[in-house]
Amino acid sequence: MKVLVIGGGAREHALCWKLRESPLLRDLYCAPGNPGIGEIADLVPLAAEEVHRLADFAFEMQIDLTVIGPELPLTLGLADELTARGLAVFGPSQRAAEIEGSKVFAKQFMERHGIPTAPFVVAHSAAEAQAARGKFGWPAVLKADGLAAGKGVVIAQDAAEFDAAVQAVFEERRFGMSGERLVIEAFLEGEEVSFMALCDGTRVLPLPLAKDYKRIGDGDSGPNTGGMGSHSPAGVVPAETAAAIVESVMQTTVAGMAAEGRPFTGVLYAGLVLTAEGPRVLEFNARFGDPEAQVILMRLEDDLLPLLGAGAAGNFDVRRLSFRKEAAACVVLASPGYPGRPVTGEVIRGLDRAALLPGVEIFHAGTAQVTPAGAEEGDIVSAGGRVLSVCALDADLRGALRRAYAAVAEIDWPGKVFRHDIGRRVLDQG
Repeated sequence: MKVLVIGGGAREHALCWKLRESPLLRDLYCAPGNPGIGEIADLVPLAAEEVHRLADFAFEMQIDLTVIGPELPLTLGLADELTARGLAVFGPSQRAAEIEGSKVFAKQFMERHGIPTAPFVVAHSAAEAQAARGKFGWPAVLKADGLAAGKGVVIAQDAAEFDAAVQAVFEERRFGMSGERLVIEAFLEGEEVSFMALCDGTRVLPLPLAKDYKRIGDGDSGPNTGGMGSHSPAGVVPAETAAAIVESVMQTTVAGMAAEGRPFTGVLYAGLVLTAEGPRVLEFNARFGDPEAQVILMRLEDDLLPLLGAGAAGNFDVRRLSFRKEAAACVVLASPGYPGRPVTGEVIRGLDRAALLPGVEIFHAGTAQVTPAGAEEGDIVSAGGRVLSVCALDADLRGALRRAYAAVAEIDWPGKVFRHDIGRRVLDQG
């Protein structure tokens, strides 16, 4: 099969890495990709949001399956463009991707279908938002309606922070059209976990639970990011709770989307918080989480390619997936200044040495292969906020983390920013 992967981050690197294992694979393309992906796939110099040009490429190259990684091309309708040209795609339609593209739609969908989530109100103006101030006590959560690259959520500890967030959304227009509506909801206490499932429009194949670490600093300090590390198993969810989530959240969501004329084909992601009253959905995504995809794909034993092909055809041919018993851990290396204004162009060495360590895989995200001052030809340099996902497998979580941090130590990048405590709270509880 000829396969095209859309995106250029560590998630897409992990997808290409896993697809490359398939004996069914003939040619693998990635648009736009990155230097790491370029070692295992042919790079296509098209941005993920160039919907029509990507569809043209897939049609001209007679691509057998397109796998869409990021959320933006999904919300722009890339899956629809490919389907209209008779091409197979694993990823939801534009209408189905609204479950991620609009926080308002997602919350109202959950309300319609009885999916457990936090109490909320929707504000269309600063005045409406102010009318809801204090409604749920403190802290309160404010979410810009549309896509905001992981930066559209504010947890207001008091009225002053609430007022500042409302001003940023409605008066400063910090999130542009994504901030035309605002979800205000109660803050939920509990451990957060990520639950994903492959979906073929009617059925779900659950993936193992993973735990993501959003805050930039140790001890969950500092601003939210796209994710600074992850591990699977999550280590905080009993098996019976996970089984209940499949029915009450994942299957209910897929059935509800089909009933509303938005059949969901692709990866459904539920961000959950484990409250004292039971699991509650914080958010839905319409694609693999990043960095959760990296650890889950490292544990997946099945051939990914026929799974995604069957999902795209609306006909899963297996009832459950197989996963390694080993644990997988990921430590994200970011640029200084992330998540605000990351410094780029710093030379990174030692990647080959780190990748030779037992059980280690390194997935590129914000990297480039250019030659700034002080670099040598062919050097890898930082080119974004989150730059590398350093991942490892071992018999248990403690061992996987030990291997991942050993690989981090081998990477010669003085400016690298990373958390030193991925998994520590789970290990302390165990």
